[in-house]
Order: sequence, then structure tokens, then C-alpha cells
Amino acid sequence: MDNTTTYYFVGIKGSGMSSLALILHDKGYKVAGSDITQYTFTQRGLEQAKIPVYPFDEANIHEGLTVIAGNSFTDDHPEIKKARDMGLPVYRYHEFLGKLIEGYTSIGVAGAHGKTSTTGLLSHVLSGIAPTSYLIGDGTGKGTPNARFFVYEADEYRRHFLATKPDYAIMTNIDFDHPDYYKDINDVFTAFQTFANQVTKGIFAWGDDENLRRLKSDVPIYYYGTGDKDDFQARNIKRTTKGSQFDVYYHDEFLGNYHVPLFGEHNVLNTLAVIAVAYFEEVDLDAIKDEILSFKGVKRRFAERKVADMTIIDDYAHHPSEIRATLDAARQKYPDKKVIAVFQPHTFSRVIALMDDFAKALNNADQVYLTDIFSSARESNGKVSSADLAKKINKGGEILKLDNMSPLLDYHDAVVVFMGAGDVQKYERAYEELLSHLSLKNN
Repeated sequence: MDNTTTYYFVGIKGSGMSSLALILHDKGYKVAGSDITQYTFTQRGLEQAKIPVYPFDEANIHEGLTVIAGNSFTDDHPEIKKARDMGLPVYRYHEFLGKLIEGYTSIGVAGAHGKTSTTGLLSHVLSGIAPTSYLIGDGTGKGTPNARFFVYEADEYRRHFLATKPDYAIMTNIDFDHPDYYKDINDVFTAFQTFANQVTKGIFAWGDDENLRRLKSDVPIYYYGTGDKDDFQARNIKRTTKGSQFDVYYHDEFLGNYHVPLFGEHNVLNTLAVIAVAYFEEVDLDAIKDEILSFKGVKRRFAERKVADMTIIDDYAHHPSEIRATLDAARQKYPDKKVIAVFQPHTFSRVIALMDDFAKALNNADQVYLTDIFSSARESNGKVSSADLAKKINKGGEILKLDNMSPLLDYHDAVVVFMGAGDVQKYERAYEELLSHLSLKNN
């Protein structure tokens, strides 16, 4: 690390990039960056830290910068190209992260789903016990002086997590995703197997995942879950409208009764993984109980608000497994209300590869609405549309347009879950505005 340089982030509003920028800022380094001018949910933290954010422009690049390039941008990006032409140090995001975690007790959280929620919970819990730096994939990052732990989200996309070699890894699941890069589930498995080979102390893996059970490693693999063969087990689970409560055992050793103010079976499992890590790092488990109770969740994961008589939930779910988990959580918290799903499909390749699974997962709602497919920077078009997915949905499937969200006004005292990894929040805002005007008129 260099105190004389400015660390300049190309694509600083990216969820991992903004987290990394905040960590370096906390550590006292000079930080700046560039991105699109459109507002994103990650930029508030950058604004609060007073980190300069400029519109993309190669004129931003000058002597004295160390450039960290976001993985969404190729080497042809004007700023990255100019930095390389000038001979400035240029790192890819994952390469820089791999260097940054050295010297700490590092814990990487990997998995097709559940990374951000688990990283957030683990960061929150350990921060209450010992100095902890963390990088969460919701744009949250903290660089703590003299940190004992470094918790980070380990992203499998394009095998980026292989740039890191953590002491511990939590692996929540192995599932087929990112069909624009991975060929099939075995291709995904080989990436996780390689990552497992790089872990230096221990792996905590979900026991019900058959692919995680196939892993081989020179370090111990501890499985967590609800089954008899799991090393760490959640027993006597009680799920209520206030959260979930359960007993935790390590083999036959009782580790206590825990309550987590989160919803859905996946959050019981995420909490179990966090407890397992704490146990092996000999952290006071009673203190862990208290920290779990005060966790408020992470951005864009089951984020709730009330408008008029409606409950609106915003969630990043963009894979069938995530949709199922989010709807399961909504049913747990609101068992007596109708649950309406509004889903923005994310990338054409993912919709083509997983269309039948999307339909099955969405049919867990009482009524389903779709928006047009969100085209990413990597895929601007494709040979599929939301109308193709709608034909496979039994519970509706009407396609909403931003200038007409009125079909949602037919529901009262219900739950509307907006899901997607693109810009689904603009549909949510349009609906909230309609609701607000309607309630003002009624008053």
C-alpha cells in the first residue's frame, strides 16, 4: 500500500468496488473514482465518505494514480487503456482484494446464493466481538485499524474468487448460474474445488448441497445444516412472524439456543455458518447471541417499507433459488397476507438457461408480474423476452410497464415483492408514488 498515490476506481459504484473504496478510505488512503452518472443504491456511502466520483472520462487519468479496474469493464475502456498506456499501476478488483486480505484472519464467503446476506451477518457479529474489516457485496465496506478479522464476499463469477486465499471459507451452495461464462454445473464445481484448495484453515459448507459434499480438501470441511450427518446442526427450529429460533449442536455438544430476527430457512442456515466460524475462532458464543439479535440485514435483501396499506419488499433475487428463498421469507413473516411478485429478469442468457426453473419459483407467489428483461453491460440483447417466460407462469405473468403500474393498485393490505438485480427499483418507486397519491386523495 502506498500513501503517496491516489487509488482510482474505474466503476466505483459497483457493489464490490464501492465497498473496497470505503475500506481504503477508512485506512487513510486517498481514494477517487468514476462511473455512470445515474444514481445507484451503492453511492450514498461514497457520498457520506466524501470520496470524489467523476463521470467516465479519459481526462480523469493522470500521473500519481493507482488504478483499480472494475470487472465489468474491459481493457478497451478509455480510462483503463489510458492508464496502461501511461504505465500507471493497474489492478483488477479481485487481484487487489487478494493482496488486501493478507495479514488478517480472513474469511471468504462463497456460494451461488446467500453470499451477501451471510457476509453481512458475519461482519456484524465479528465486529461486535473484535476489530474487523469487511467487504460486503451491497456496497458496504469498512477498514478497521488493527483488525483481527477480514470478512469478504468471494465472487465465483469468471472465477474471480481464485485471486484470494482465505484462512476460512463459508460455502453456502454450488448452483448453476452465470451461463454467459460457465458451461454447466460441473464447470461451476471445478471453480469451487479450486477455491477449496486455496483455503488454509477450514471450510464450512452447507450439508444438503450434493456438490459441496463432493469437495476434497487438505483442510477440514465442516458441514452445517439440519441433517444427522452435519457437523453443525440446527435443531428444534421454530419459525414465527418475529424471526427464527433454534438449538445449535456441534456433533453432540450443545452450543446454545439462538434467535435470529430474519426470515426464511436460508437465514437459519446462514446464521449456523456464522456460529460455526465463531466456534473455531474461540469467540464467546454468548456474545455472538447478542450480536445476532441486533442484525438489521443488508441492502437490497428483504428490505421492507410500508406505503398506505401495502408492505413493499425490495430484494436482489435474480436466480430461481433466490426467488424461492425470498418468497419463503415473505410467507413466514406475513402468513395471512397475499404475496405478489414483481420480477425483473436479469440477462438474456440466464432467462434462456433457467426459464422453467424461474416459472416454478415464481409460481410460489399468489400473483406474478414481470417487467422487460434487464440487459446488462455484457448482454445488450437476446433471443428471448419476458413474454416467453410469462407463458410458463400459472399465477399471472402480466408484463408491467414503467408508465403504467396501475395493475398493482388492485391489491390491498398485501405484500408486493420487487425482485431483480437490475434497475427494478425504478418500478418500485413508480408504484410507491402511485400509492402515495392515492392515499393522499383518500385522506
